[in-house]
Amino acid sequence: MVIWGCSYYRFKYQLQKILTASPDTEDLVKSLSATSLVRREILYLQETSQQQAIELQRQQYILELAPIGYLHIDRDNQLLWCNQQARQLLHIDRWQPGQVRLFLELVRSYELDQLIEKTRNTQVTQVEEWVFYQTPYVNQMLVNNGAITLKGTSYPLQDKAVAVFLENQQPLAELSQSRNRAFSDLTHELRTPLTSIFLVAETLQTHLKNPERRWVEQLLKETARLIHLVEDWLDLSEIENNLHKNLAYEHLELDELILSAWQTLDPLAQKTQVTLECHGSSAIRFSGDRSRLYQAFLNLLDNSFKHSPSGSTIQVNLKLCEINQAIEVDIIDCGSGFSEADLPYVFNRLYRGDPSRVRAGIDPQSPREGSGLGLAIAQEIVHAHGGSITAKNHPNTHGAWVKVVFPI
Repeated sequence: MVIWGCSYYRFKYQLQKILTASPDTEDLVKSLSATSLVRREILYLQETSQQQAIELQRQQYILELAPIGYLHIDRDNQLLWCNQQARQLLHIDRWQPGQVRLFLELVRSYELDQLIEKTRNTQVTQVEEWVFYQTPYVNQMLVNNGAITLKGTSYPLQDKAVAVFLENQQPLAELSQSRNRAFSDLTHELRTPLTSIFLVAETLQTHLKNPERRWVEQLLKETARLIHLVEDWLDLSEIENNLHKNLAYEHLELDELILSAWQTLDPLAQKTQVTLECHGSSAIRFSGDRSRLYQAFLNLLDNSFKHSPSGSTIQVNLKLCEINQAIEVDIIDCGSGFSEADLPYVFNRLYRGDPSRVRAGIDPQSPREGSGLGLAIAQEIVHAHGGSITAKNHPNTHGAWVKVVFPI
């Protein structure tokens, strides 16, 4: 009986450690039999499982009503569940709730696949925006070929699963395009009267004396600035709509192209003793449109020059990365750099940023103040050549650092 008693209490002690789901098991382990304890534990687990199933159904019902798409992808890239909005956005018509299908069989989107894979590898939330091309097939024939702009936000889940929220950005993209078209039409209509005003003011300047002459000179400066803005906007609209169709490719040497762009700014740079230093690989050959790339680097160098203090140096570093099969161009100035608030928007149209960054000595009323389109034009040209462009502050000079990357 002593041996039986010891075995029984040891069994009860082990049972207490195993039956941990129910919160009151520890209080009842001495008063109830082992069978009763196990039965209570099973009932408690069944009730908990039912409550979790009800909660899961409630959450899925809420997600079904959500105005954004939702995807649940497991570690093997299989679609476990998605809501109605996601099925409409991605044209998922070969999946039903309860099925487990390989996501690649249902949706062909390189950007979405990369978003999911990057989230799974880094275990960090990712945000990406891209154009999704819809290609539904009926009887092996293409019946529709639309494109919508999507924004995806991914979250890492347990066991390397990934949740993705999808937002339809197409209405915003269409609104932006409509606004840009209207603004382009307006600027096109403004170009002729502005040119006429400039010519009349230029004629008046030669027939007037001070103080009237100074007023006309101010009028000429403001009119020239408006003409510069109109021409930049029309140029940007043309680049955005037709550049990829009208690029005249030829073999170029990037260092020579950059130096030729600097020659345009050199007369102004000599007045303030701002110099250019070009380092790195020389004679890097690249296939691109000479005039458009010249325009892009002229805008980038002009932006650096306008924010460089007198007597400073602008550095241009060229590097050929054979591992990444890319050409890197770094343009670094010694100015005050970009503010943290400006960095996300420096390539946006008409974004001027903090006016305190402008180098002392530049007349704020001068046409060289800038139209806010130079960096946007440079970005469109770089993207048309398959490249990328980013802006940040250099850790050593604390000035602006613009990196341009072209694929070889």
